[in-house]
Amino acid sequence: MKKLGLSILAVIACVAIIGGVYWAGYTKGTQETKHIVVEGVADPQVSKDGIDFKPFWEALEVIKERFVSRDKAYDNQALLYGAIGGMVDALGDPNTNFLTPSDANEFTEEISGEFSGIGAEIGINENEQLVVIAPLKDTPAYRAGVQAGDRILEIDNESTAGLTVEQAVERIRGERGTQVILLLLRDNMEIKTPITRDIIELPTLEYEMLDGKIAYIRLYNFYEKAPTQFRQAAIQTVGRRAQGIVLDLRNNPGGYLEAATYIGGWFIERGGVIVREEFQDESENKKLTSRGPAALKDVPIVILLNKGSASASEILAGALREQNNATIVGEKSFGKGTVQELVPLLDDSIIKVTIAHWVTPKGTTIDKNGIEPDIALEQPTEEELQNNPDPWLDRALEELKKKL
Repeated sequence: MKKLGLSILAVIACVAIIGGVYWAGYTKGTQETKHIVVEGVADPQVSKDGIDFKPFWEALEVIKERFVSRDKAYDNQALLYGAIGGMVDALGDPNTNFLTPSDANEFTEEISGEFSGIGAEIGINENEQLVVIAPLKDTPAYRAGVQAGDRILEIDNESTAGLTVEQAVERIRGERGTQVILLLLRDNMEIKTPITRDIIELPTLEYEMLDGKIAYIRLYNFYEKAPTQFRQAAIQTVGRRAQGIVLDLRNNPGGYLEAATYIGGWFIERGGVIVREEFQDESENKKLTSRGPAALKDVPIVILLNKGSASASEILAGALREQNNATIVGEKSFGKGTVQELVPLLDDSIIKVTIAHWVTPKGTTIDKNGIEPDIALEQPTEEELQNNPDPWLDRALEELKKKL
């Protein structure tokens, strides 16, 4: 009996000790919490690249709980698009953009050849300023006197500082018949320019035989219709046995890379390099080459460029000079030499992302450098234009005749 009593007392003592230790540990644990990482178990708030997404979710909670306008705080789609747009903007590349479904639809309309606006291609220059790359012929912007190189300071009396190209385009576009007012800076002079919007039908190509022996080809862009229309012009040039070609790329803002390589194939032997692409991963670097038919390779050519010539225009001009001895007349081109890929997302929004740089066949980087002319010309004055509507074309013809 005495032994049983001692055993019970021992058990009670053990339970008391164990309970005391457990309670002390529990109390300390709740006061001094610690995150324990178990290897091999993924943290749902941390990406595979080690990016901690917890601040993002915390910020979203702050917005939903504290922002004064509840309807905006709970517009989840707008918040999502804002987050994606901010991520893209953080790259600091004016040519990499996020397009919402409505913006993507407008962009598709533009490159297909018809939309409502003023008819000016715009971009961001090396000083991160919004600038007119080129006004398109016979459009409201062209008729209002907008010029390549004009910097856009304001749109409808609101500053353009910090706007992306897509945001500026969205402000400039509108219904046919409505007006937009641009404040432009040209040669250190501010010019307030009201422009009435209209349906813009992009011209693609003009063709004319000059003096019965010179084919004059004015190419306005490298969009969907360019390859077909250039093919028709090339066939006429061959059929008429033209002795020379003036290829006019002034104010041509570019377009599809495929259109530029196709057109280059009419001048450069099959297999000849038209442009090089340099990617983040050097193993992806590649050369885009001519597929022929090279039917115009032996026809002397002069190319007209100006500061409104960009992108695919610069690719083609650089390739024809280096691979086909073309002479370039005019002024230094815009210097837009990066490759953008359109990546559609699940809801029909798009990320337009810069994936590579363009380099001429002999290694000249186009981006921010542009294409320097062989023969530099000054912009004609208004008085000179009254006497001769296109003195640059006359100079191109003069240089071409030296080749014949």
